[in-house]
Amino acid sequence: MSDALSWDDLAGARIGIYGLGREGEASLRACQARGIEPLLVDDNPPTGDIEGRKVLATAEGGAQALAVCEIVIKSPGISRYAENVTSLINQGVQVVGGLGLWVQGADPEKVVLITGTKGKSTTASITGHLLKGLGYRTLVGGNIGVPPFDPALDPAVGGPDQDFWVIEVSSYQATDILTVPHVVGVTSLNPDHLPWHGNDLETYYRDKLSLAGRPGARWTVANGDSTEIRERSGLLGPQVEWVTAQDAAQSWIDELGLLGVHNRRNAAIARVLLQKLGVPAADDEAALRRAATGFAGLESRLQQVGMIDQVGFVDDGLSTNVLPTLAAVEAFDGRRVALIVGGQDRGIDYRPLAEGLRGRDTEVLVLTTPDNGPRIAAELNQTGSGPNVTVKETADLDEAVEEGYAWARPNGVVLLSPAAPSFGRFRDYRHRGEAFVEAMNRISRRG
Repeated sequence: MSDALSWDDLAGARIGIYGLGREGEASLRACQARGIEPLLVDDNPPTGDIEGRKVLATAEGGAQALAVCEIVIKSPGISRYAENVTSLINQGVQVVGGLGLWVQGADPEKVVLITGTKGKSTTASITGHLLKGLGYRTLVGGNIGVPPFDPALDPAVGGPDQDFWVIEVSSYQATDILTVPHVVGVTSLNPDHLPWHGNDLETYYRDKLSLAGRPGARWTVANGDSTEIRERSGLLGPQVEWVTAQDAAQSWIDELGLLGVHNRRNAAIARVLLQKLGVPAADDEAALRRAATGFAGLESRLQQVGMIDQVGFVDDGLSTNVLPTLAAVEAFDGRRVALIVGGQDRGIDYRPLAEGLRGRDTEVLVLTTPDNGPRIAAELNQTGSGPNVTVKETADLDEAVEEGYAWARPNGVVLLSPAAPSFGRFRDYRHRGEAFVEAMNRISRRG
């Protein structure tokens, strides 16, 4: 890759923006705030103008127009391995990301970057909540929330006048970040998003962990229970502090109201991140307990949305992979769980789900839903999930909720933890979560 650039390095250059999603639009505003009027290109341009500017279609001259630029700011959703991107790089165009530009110009003492296949949103949210509770002006952004470089940020929420920035980074964004602040957190590592990363597992792992090994890194705070991370510890930078489930027993974490050992471990990671940032109160249990008060948790992340006849209904729709789904089931140790799985098929291997459920002492009913429900059911049955696990295919989410409730009575759990994305049948995880709640409400209205 080329030398790292910051937003302040763009003046006087021919700039293009490739991809006009949320971050792409923020990049446009950041350019305009600096007097730069970039070329706008998108694979599927939106109807109408963006910020008063016309957007070219990639296939209708947009790709050729980008090649004339000196610097192209790429949106995260566009793969760095895509043909259009590699072609630009081969022609000498610097392809960068908005978040990478921001990190290069940020104060490395005041920024913490958090990544991981799963758990990064929870860890970022906890870290930000604690910092705010301890009296620091803090912006939580990046892959969660808002791009920290967006000039449209409400000054009350973001802007340059912050004590700390807690930035969640996806694997897509990590490839655009060439220098990093002194502290990086890594929560987990499992197969995900393989098509973006050239359908190669090790490329995904390397890209994800590249965040911890870039110039500037001093400390990586990592999940020590992850075999995948430990096996690749050589990619984690000069100094690593491991956090394990044993660290999840800290009493102050109780105030966060978290379900599951994995979420408590994420809280323990957040504490160590604060310590590495030099926050004095990070060593004060009483101060942390006060700061933890009022944590609302994340929508669709082990969120109990209702109870009928002592049956709990839990929305864990953000768990779109096997590992967090298994962790969600483990959060209800000793209770019967009706587990609803299935969604968009992206080729994930579901044999580890069967293997993870095999040792379960309490009964689990796995209810599979379209589109990949039949494949999940086939893989679970072929692999074998153990004597306490029953697998049943359902036609849709409504049927799965009905079946789950009937089976889980009187004191079990109906758990939506799909181990698959929501797209196809639903707009996004929120839409799927709303459908889950509505199915629960129909049961409640019947009395």
